[in-house]
Amino acid sequence: MKEKALAKVISPASGQIADRMREVLDLLGEDPTREGLARTPERYEKAMRYLMSGYHTSLSDIVNDALFSVKCDEMVVVKNIEFFSMCEHHMLPFFGRVHVAYLPKDKVIGLSKLPRIVDMFARRLQLQERLTQEVAEAISQVVSPRGVGVLCEAQHFCMMMRGVEKQHSDTVTSTMLGGFRKNKATRDEFLALVRR
Repeated sequence: MKEKALAKVISPASGQIADRMREVLDLLGEDPTREGLARTPERYEKAMRYLMSGYHTSLSDIVNDALFSVKCDEMVVVKNIEFFSMCEHHMLPFFGRVHVAYLPKDKVIGLSKLPRIVDMFARRLQLQERLTQEVAEAISQVVSPRGVGVLCEAQHFCMMMRGVEKQHSDTVTSTMLGGFRKNKATRDEFLALVRR
C-alpha cells in the first residue's frame, strides 16, 4: 500500500505571494520582468508554500495509528535526523540534525514517525529552541513515555551570511522531559549514544 505524502502544500490558487515578490524585487532595484527573474516569483511562492507546510500538517495525521503496545523499557534512540527550517527573525534558513530518544512505558511509535514529527515543526517559521521543545512535547503527548530527550544541532544562515558572519558556529539546544530530566545516568546514556 502506497503511503500518502504528509507535507500538505497550500494550494497556489491566488498567486498573492508571487505578486508581492515582484514588488519586493522591484523595491530591491531589480527588474522582475527580466529573463532570469520572470518566473522567480512563482517559484518563490511554490518554495515558501512547501517550506511552511508544517502549519498544515497535524500530529494525528503523522502518527496515523502507528503506536504499538510492547514490553520494552529500554531507551529508543533515533539520531541524525536531518532538518531544515527558516529563522523567524530574518527568514533565513537554519539546518542541522535532531537526535530523539524516549523511554517507552506501554507503547512505542513507528520509527519513521519521529523524523516526520521533526519535519512538521521544522517546516514553519522557527526558533531552534522552540523547535527542540515542540518535538519533545509532541513525542511525550503521543507516546506517553517515561521520558523524552531531544538534542538539536544546527547552523544558522543569519549568523553565517550577515551579522557576525561566523561560518563554523554550531548552536546546540536540548529538551529533557521526565526520566531524562530527573535521572542523570539516563541523560548521560542518551548523550553518549548521540556522540557515538
